Amino acid sequence: MALRRTTDATSEPVTVEETKRAVRVIASAEDAEIEQLIKDVRPVAEKELRRSLMTQTWTKTLDQFPDAIELPYPPIIDVTSLKYFDANGVQQTMDPSLYTVDSQSEPGWIVPAYGTSWPDTLAAINAVEVVYRAGYASAAAVPPQVKRWIKLMVGHYYENREASMPGVSIVALPFLDHLLDGERILGF
Repeated sequence: MALRRTTDATSEPVTVEETKRAVRVIASAEDAEIEQLIKDVRPVAEKELRRSLMTQTWTKTLDQFPDAIELPYPPIIDVTSLKYFDANGVQQTMDPSLYTVDSQSEPGWIVPAYGTSWPDTLAAINAVEVVYRAGYASAAAVPPQVKRWIKLMVGHYYENREASMPGVSIVALPFLDHLLDGERILGF
């Protein structure tokens, strides 16, 4: 099984302006630096949470159909395609009426539709491919404590840019991670 982000988010959960206000940066000359830090910190939050913050596309491959296909990094928006190589080695795209997507659970799941079963697949690596979109519909839908964590982490890295110099280390801020506790997906 493999999981990879095939299309990254095209927007961020926090803006440069709101982050600058939170970290008390006034100069516009720092906008590019703050913007890059936001882009660097969002994936860290997503990894910690095991959750997609902004809309992005994921591709999951499997060697065969399991009883149910887990869709990590919710919230799940939709399944774009479910393809598989049949027993003859021909790639097929499965009709969406033949499976059910549980986008309410976290993580999400795909199961065969009622009264159906998964088709036989070629006995090969990556015989099944699921492409799905996940993430919040807008920055406004991202939980406020997650946005706060991102802004605080951006501020921390902004203030400690010299930490990459030899002999300098930054102090970890473990208390910040507690802001994420209520939104963290456990398991997988």
